[in-house]
Parts: sequence; C-alpha cells; structure tokens
Amino acid sequence: MNNYHNDPDKGSFPPWSRIPSLKEMAEDIGLDHDLFIELIEKGDSAESIAEQMGVTPETARSLYDHFMRYGISSVMGGD
Repeated sequence: MNNYHNDPDKGSFPPWSRIPSLKEMAEDIGLDHDLFIELIEKGDSAESIAEQMGVTPETARSLYDHFMRYGISSVMGGD
C-alpha cells in the first residue's frame, strides 16, 4: 500500500509553485507592462528602462531580473 499521504517528505505540497507574474508586478506599481516588454525586446538596460519609465533603477532591475528568470508568466507546473 502506498503511504504517500503519511510521508512528510511527499505530498505535502503541490507539484507547482505560484509567484506573481511580471504583469501583476508591473500593475501593482502602475507600470505599463507592454512598454516594459518592448523596451526589453529593444535591448534597453534596466537603468535605461528605469529612466524612461520613471521608476527607480532598483525597481527596473528587479522586474528585469524577474523577466529574465521566469519570463512573462510565473506559473510552473508538472505531473
């Protein structure tokens, strides 16, 4: 018999995680998500994006790094 539910190392968490998407993060701070993606696509640096969008370099860098690590959507799943 499978003791899957009795094993504290198995079955405690779903096989996916959820962190905010880039769009959700951008909306939370009032940033135009589509423009942000266009500037990344254009090859602008996080510092240049910060200046163009009127946010701190730290904010732009955080969103930029999030995009480079997770892409647009941050929902990951598996069976």
